[in-house]
Amino acid sequence: MKLLLTSGGVTNAAIGAALVDLLPRPVEECRALLVPTAQWGHPMCGPGSVRGAVVGAAPHDQSGVSLPWASVGLLELTALPSIGAERWEPWVRDTDVLLVDGGDATYLAHWLRASGLLDVLATMPALVWVGTSAGSMVATPRIGADFVEWAGAEDDRTLGWVDVSIFPHLDHPQMPENTLAAARSWAAGLDHPSYALDDDSALVVDDGQVRVVSEGRWERLGA
Repeated sequence: MKLLLTSGGVTNAAIGAALVDLLPRPVEECRALLVPTAQWGHPMCGPGSVRGAVVGAAPHDQSGVSLPWASVGLLELTALPSIGAERWEPWVRDTDVLLVDGGDATYLAHWLRASGLLDVLATMPALVWVGTSAGSMVATPRIGADFVEWAGAEDDRTLGWVDVSIFPHLDHPQMPENTLAAARSWAAGLDHPSYALDDDSALVVDDGQVRVVSEGRWERLGA
């Protein structure tokens, strides 16, 4: 897969241009599916925030559903085991982009495995994954204990598609604890490099190469 790992979604022209570069066709010709599953694992999320992500309503409109896709649908991972892959796998294979919303990354990692979607994604190298917050953090090896909110998590490990971790929402006005000092302290507890990203910054992962796109503030941390 090609990965666009954002902190706050497609928030500016630089991140938007990075998305366009990853897509196989113009946005208006691409099919997207929203994955809101991570929200159910986080105590600050609930029916209202999930609805906001689905319909693209402020303040929960960062998921990307409001972009002018040819079509956009909903893929709820917790439902997939009960309906069988013969139904849902064609939906995934017919899409160009997964818009993976935030919440708890360990909960999302659990359901990517439990649903069977993780195995399908491994066979779709052209698919574009657009993560927001936990939807980006899930691609990393670990998220750090401070970001684990799901009571069912065994530890802070996630999928490890990339070899760096992400500290999201740097300097966010509604998250005063997300300072650069806090990010550096968090990074010191990891055994690999990481990035602190504000909501105007993202990582692009294409062909194994990681680069930053930003109109805001970010810092590479650790080794």
